[in-house]
Amino acid sequence: MNIPSELFYTSDHEWIRIENNVAYVGITDFAQGELGDIVYVEITTEGEDVNAGEIFGTVEAVKTTSDLFMPISGKVIEVNTQLNNTPELVNKDPYGEGWIIKITLTDEDKSGLLDSIAYKALIGA
Repeated sequence: MNIPSELFYTSDHEWIRIENNVAYVGITDFAQGELGDIVYVEITTEGEDVNAGEIFGTVEAVKTTSDLFMPISGKVIEVNTQLNNTPELVNKDPYGEGWIIKITLTDEDKSGLLDSIAYKALIGA
């Protein structure tokens, strides 16, 4: 299982890669594996400020639909439009081309996030 050490994670299985004041958000390799084949990603918060812990969208798999929770407060500035036609990118490359949203940070408090070691412990890896 791939858990990159340079990312931060949530207990709800989202990851975040922070680059200055902008961040990319997606779901972890563990989460996509548990969900199974991703068939649809719906983001309804583009252009909105979303607080840490709030729902920013949903991901639909063959067997279930799951809410997506914002790992840190920010404004959703971009949605990965590649996922409209190829949602399976979330399965194939969850930390790369399968990113879900891009945000500008409105709060830089990372205290609610997990590092890779803590996330591995959470999922028993």
